[in-house]
Amino acid sequence: MPRALFDGHCFICQSSRRVIQSLDWMNRIEFLDLHDPETLARCPQLTDEQLMGEIHVLDSRGNLHAGYDGIRRLLKEVPIGIPIWLLLSLPGMDRIGQRVYRFIAARRYQVNRLVGCADDGCKTPPAS
Repeated sequence: MPRALFDGHCFICQSSRRVIQSLDWMNRIEFLDLHDPETLARCPQLTDEQLMGEIHVLDSRGNLHAGYDGIRRLLKEVPIGIPIWLLLSLPGMDRIGQRVYRFIAARRYQVNRLVGCADDGCKTPPAS
């Protein structure tokens, strides 16, 4: 069963999780909030910096898929996501998709505020 580690303090991340879960009719994906200490104990190979930077998906073979590749991996798991996965796997899509993903991921807390995320629903991480 693939495990997706996501930022539970991020409105965009929570929304993405809800969409994927609603399409996951066979309950094939386990979502883990990276802010949960249990999650960190289950995935000690990942640093806080890595986890806060992008989504991480561990597949059933133990392979790690991060960022854009992680999103694609999740789409491959849900039947209705397969056509989107195929589209995102076309030649050249990696380059575009990774850039778009990184741009949004790096600014997700600013975007959260633009969409009206309340402070209790989205928490800005403490400054490092």
